[in-house]
Amino acid sequence: MVEAGRVAVVHYTGRLSNGDVFDTTDVDVALDSGVYHDHRDYKPLEFRVGEDKVIAGLDEAVRSMDVGEERTVELDPGDAFGEYSEERVVEMPRDELEERSDATAEEGDLVRSDTGETGWIVDVGEENVTVDFNHELAGEAVELEIRVLEAHGGE
Repeated sequence: MVEAGRVAVVHYTGRLSNGDVFDTTDVDVALDSGVYHDHRDYKPLEFRVGEDKVIAGLDEAVRSMDVGEERTVELDPGDAFGEYSEERVVEMPRDELEERSDATAEEGDLVRSDTGETGWIVDVGEENVTVDFNHELAGEAVELEIRVLEAHGGE
């Protein structure tokens, strides 16, 4: 088992409930599934287990795996990207947002809050703009295919 405090090195592929790949560390899977981006470096993910640097379900799954093991886990939204929250959808004055970003607000644009959170504009009105700060996969159950390549280091 990969204990908390160790650095896990894993390959993974994340799929939505319909089977569509939303993320992967495997370049061949990215190419085959149509999610390849040439600006991305497809290499194994390294993270210190137990430090909340990855989604909870991935961290928990790796803790119960051995080096060399492969496993597919199904995660509910709470263990993946969180539940969708209406409270994370906010309305703000359009002129304030446009002045701060020095751009005309358009649906689909990404914006950053004062606290560093990223959201996207979902509605633009004459006076107000609605921004959704939920993760784009919030509320989604996902499936992760995980392969633990190595674990090293300690606390």
